[in-house]
Amino acid sequence: MTLTPDLIRQTRDVISSATIRTPLVPATRLSLHMGIDLQLKLENLQHTNAFKARGALAKLLTLTDAQKQAGVIACSAGNHAQGVAYHATRLGIASTIVMPEGTPFNKVKRTEEFGATVILHGNGFDESVQFTWDLADKDGLTFIHPFDDPVVAAGQGTVALEMLEQDPDLDVIVVPIGGGGLIAGMAVAAKSVKPEIEVVGAQAVLFDAVKAAYDGGETHFDGATLAEGIAVKAPSAANIEIIKQTVARVDSASEADIEDAVFDLLSNEKLVAEGAAGAGLAVIKNNLEAYKGKKVGLVICGGNIDSRLLSTLILRGLVRDGRITRLTFEIGDTPGQLATISRIIGDAGANVVEVIHQRMMQSVSLKQAELDVVIEARDMGHVEAIVGALRGQGFRVRTDSGV
Repeated sequence: MTLTPDLIRQTRDVISSATIRTPLVPATRLSLHMGIDLQLKLENLQHTNAFKARGALAKLLTLTDAQKQAGVIACSAGNHAQGVAYHATRLGIASTIVMPEGTPFNKVKRTEEFGATVILHGNGFDESVQFTWDLADKDGLTFIHPFDDPVVAAGQGTVALEMLEQDPDLDVIVVPIGGGGLIAGMAVAAKSVKPEIEVVGAQAVLFDAVKAAYDGGETHFDGATLAEGIAVKAPSAANIEIIKQTVARVDSASEADIEDAVFDLLSNEKLVAEGAAGAGLAVIKNNLEAYKGKKVGLVICGGNIDSRLLSTLILRGLVRDGRITRLTFEIGDTPGQLATISRIIGDAGANVVEVIHQRMMQSVSLKQAELDVVIEARDMGHVEAIVGALRGQGFRVRTDSGV
């Protein structure tokens, strides 16, 4: 079977009653900050909070009665797993999901809650997939591949059909890439509706296999990524060929860029997005000139980020913005110093969050003390004003940000 516009349209007709037509909304604050017209396709509001539910359902609906009776198996870092588990259980089909060791706990838990049997194996998708194939052969299960299947890719391609129905004036669509199923399906669909539309791929630098294949360059595989949903070292060869024919370019983003982008989506648009979606916004931010004067659609492909990871990400983002800052003082070990510092900070309109006052360590002289004061401020400019007021009163103070 070949991935074609007709297959994508037929697939939409089949899955539309059991999938959510997710909204396409303007990113008002981000558009203002970046100087572009950005529209967000909220697939984080899809069943299981990710686009993967579309392709999973499309494939499940092609199974024979015998295959349904035997059950299905999938290998996934989480979003495809949840999509298969949710729709398989809904259709009365038993499902087994192989997930890499180290998969965020929330994804494992939610997959089990949807009715699947979860097996943890391997250090990533590429290490887990052969184990999954072997288990499928042994137990007679149908393997539902997360991206190397034209039916699955057709299900994902329905996202583009919706986007262009919701806003026919889109000039560019930016799509995160892991194994290539989403962007292959979307590019084929989008080009069939609007041939002049530009489709841009987004990857994490640490998992840039598709970009390397597209550009003819080297990969940069190295360690873990916040965008674990697109952490694929061996994408589909069929998808890569489609990408080469239909996609304008593939850009990549660093881990720091992806982290910033996830924080931006949360703080500016009040959207919970996982790292894969952050990669999409990150490559837009890194190439703003390419999007000036264009209406840009970005697929917020999923929102399944681990809550503990998100908590840390938020705190780090607040620190980067200067909204939480540590002030370190060297003060004379005499009464009243802390009270004076607190008064100056309070008068400046900031809030003291934490105080650490120590005399034991040998980084300061015997008659001095080191004082760490964590404050909550409005922004970095506010921090600079507070530090200026403190220094104006004779205090020796430094910050983590170098103010």
